[in-house]
Amino acid sequence: MRERIGRLVREVVKFGAVGGAGVLVNLLVFNLVRHVTDLAVVRASIVATVAAIVFNYLGFRYFTYRDRDKGHRTREMSLFLLFSAVGLVIENGVLYTATYGFGWDSPLQSNIFKFLGIGIGTLFRFWSYRTWVFRTLPGREPVTRAETFLEHEHPTAVRATDGAPAARR
Repeated sequence: MRERIGRLVREVVKFGAVGGAGVLVNLLVFNLVRHVTDLAVVRASIVATVAAIVFNYLGFRYFTYRDRDKGHRTREMSLFLLFSAVGLVIENGVLYTATYGFGWDSPLQSNIFKFLGIGIGTLFRFWSYRTWVFRTLPGREPVTRAETFLEHEHPTAVRATDGAPAARR
């Protein structure tokens, strides 16, 4: 139990490091797009969220979840994009509601609700990515004897005791 909690804590820390950098990318791109273009606040937010999604995928695949199953990249990418799109809707739905539902659209208010939306979307993303996208590899049972290891891992391996292949006993 202690080991499982330790692994989860390490995963949360790595997810948080990549996610924190992704939040910075998201907010920087959001404010840059808002000040350089005439895009509406939610459209600027969507552009920023997409930039952060690309950044986060690279960070999650090659840092946070680098030890996870890499065998089904098409499936992984499809699910990542699907769950990221749901997170995008959550994140920008909060901003949309604040901006158009309550009229809170000053730069400070937009950043506050953008950040709040990112937080709510992140909870969903963490659960969905670890559960569905970056799946754990199947665990191995501990090896109790060297002969057992040779029998299961290498059926044609030579046994140390009699020189006969392990598969021919």
